[in-house]
Amino acid sequence: MAKIYLIDVTNRDGVQTSRICLSKLQKTMINIYLDEMGIFQSEFGFPTTSHELNYLNANLELVSKNAIKNLRLSGWVRAIKPDIEAAFKNVPKLKYLNLSISTSDQMIKHKFQGKLDYAGIIKSMTEAVKLAKKSGAQAIGVNAEDASRSRLEYLIEFVEAAKEAGADRFRYCDTLGFDTPFSIYDRISAVVEATNMPVEIHCHNDLGLVVANSISGAKAAFDNGVDSYINTCINGVGERAGNADLVSVILAIFYGSGMQKYKLDSKVNLKKAWKLSKYASYAFGIPIPINHPGVGANAFAHESGIHADGALKDRRNYELYNYEELGRGEPEIVDTGRNITVGEYSGIKGFRNVYERLAVKFKNDKEARKILELARYANVHNQKPLVEDELKFVANYPEIARKIFTMNP
Repeated sequence: MAKIYLIDVTNRDGVQTSRICLSKLQKTMINIYLDEMGIFQSEFGFPTTSHELNYLNANLELVSKNAIKNLRLSGWVRAIKPDIEAAFKNVPKLKYLNLSISTSDQMIKHKFQGKLDYAGIIKSMTEAVKLAKKSGAQAIGVNAEDASRSRLEYLIEFVEAAKEAGADRFRYCDTLGFDTPFSIYDRISAVVEATNMPVEIHCHNDLGLVVANSISGAKAAFDNGVDSYINTCINGVGERAGNADLVSVILAIFYGSGMQKYKLDSKVNLKKAWKLSKYASYAFGIPIPINHPGVGANAFAHESGIHADGALKDRRNYELYNYEELGRGEPEIVDTGRNITVGEYSGIKGFRNVYERLAVKFKNDKEARKILELARYANVHNQKPLVEDELKFVANYPEIARKIFTMNP
C-alpha cells in the first residue's frame, strides 16, 4: 500500500526566506530534532555553496556516529552536470540529492531567455541524474520548478525522461502557490497515471492554500498507487508567504475528515512537535502566531462560556485532538532568581555551574576550558544565548561543533 512521507525543507527553502536566517549550529539542532520526530528526510543545504560545506560534512559525520539515527540528509543542486561534480567533490559522503530545473513556458522563455529550450531542459536534467547515480547517489528526486504552470504534456515527458535516467521520484513544485486543491489533484493524478512515478509535493502559500494543496497532492498520489513525499517547513516559514507547515500537515493527515486510510510514515512522533516548533521560533526570532494549529498559544484556549463549559465536560466537544499529543502540557518555567548564563565572555566558574545544572560533568578545569572556548564561539556564531540542548551538543560533540562553527570563505 502507498504511504505518505515527510521531507522537511526548513534548512534549504526555509532559510531562503527574506529577513530570517539560521546559524549552522541552529540548522544542526533542527536536523537532530527532525530525527527525533521521525521525519523521513531533511533537505539540509547546498553542497555547492562554500559557507555550507563544513556544516554539511559535519552533519553527515553525526549520521556516521549515530547521533542522527534515521533522518536522511539530502542536498539541493541545479540539474546541471557542474553542480553534480561540485556536490560530490565538496561533500563526498552525500547520498541523497534533489536536482532542480524549471519546466514552465514562463520560466523557459523569460528566465532562461534562449539559453535552454524544452529539449535542452530534459537533456540537462537526464545528464545530471545519470552523473549523480554514477557518483554514488542512493536516491534522487528531480524537481520540476513551476510545475503547476507547466504544460501537462511536457511535464509528463519530463517525468518519463527522469524515470528512464534513474531518478527515484519527481518533485511537483507549486513554486508560486498557483494551484488549488482541485487542480493539483487532477494534475498529479494525470502525471502519475502516465508515469507511475512516486511524487514529492512542494507547495507555497501565496493563496493561503498550502496545506490543503499538499494534502490533496498526496491524496492524488495515494489514489493512483504511488508513495508521496510532502515537503514541509517548521512553523510554515519559506519564501514569500511560506511553505506547508510541518505540524499542520501531520494534524491534517491524522485528524482530517476522510483521511484515515491515507497512511503517514509510522516513524512520525507528533509528541516532539511542541519542542521543535518552540526551538525554531527562538532560532528564527519569529513568534509562533497565537492561532497557529496545534502549537499556537490559543490552540487549546477557551474563553466563551459555551465553549469553556463544553470543553470541561468533554474536550472533544471543542477540540479535535489532545494538547498532550503534541508534547504540550508542562508549564514553561522562567527563573526569577539568580541566573548564570553562558556567553562569549563567560568565565570558568559560571560556565561549570551552568553545565552542572545540565548534569554534564567535566574531569577537570582543562577539559571544561576546552568546551568553554567552543561555547563562547557558539554564542558569537548564534548571536544569542544558547539553549540547553545546544550546550549539551557542544559538550557531547566538541570536534564536530568546531567544524560547524568554522567557514572557509
